[in-house]
Amino acid sequence: MKKQCLPTKHSSRLWLLLLISAFAFTSAAMAQPPVIFLVRHAERATISGRVPSDTGLSAAGQARAMALAQELKDAKITAIYTTEYKRTRETAMPLGRLAGIRPEVVLADDLRALTSKLKRASGNVLVVGHSNTLPQIINALGIRTRVTVSESDYDNLFLVVGSPRPHLIQLHYR
Repeated sequence: MKKQCLPTKHSSRLWLLLLISAFAFTSAAMAQPPVIFLVRHAERATISGRVPSDTGLSAAGQARAMALAQELKDAKITAIYTTEYKRTRETAMPLGRLAGIRPEVVLADDLRALTSKLKRASGNVLVVGHSNTLPQIINALGIRTRVTVSESDYDNLFLVVGSPRPHLIQLHYR
């Protein structure tokens, strides 16, 4: 797994666009394989010091969702998948609005349905999941590298690129 920490918003966005352009250039003679972008939902709100099971985003989470939209606005996303939980839907909402895409809800525990949709994707896709589902999704897409996402990690941006031998790139966004 290749891990990159990028210091600024602008260099992060530039690096991401260069990466996507490189894949497009190297596969110009063939159909470009889709890039699957995977993120954990942004920070969720607490109510009276506790976190309910289906809460929306905190102010920090809303800011992170906007940052994600800015990072991916030129990534040619054609589909967005979320779970049934508010926090994933709210994380995807800014990019969905910007790209004119209505996110599709796939139940968090239906890994088979989501994986099937991702493997049939003909364009770049965003998946907004959870700390416990992202590693499973990444592995189901053919990545054998062990990925962990802790409960305090909100800035990971995973890219699964290519086929028949997909590879994983891990970035961070703020």
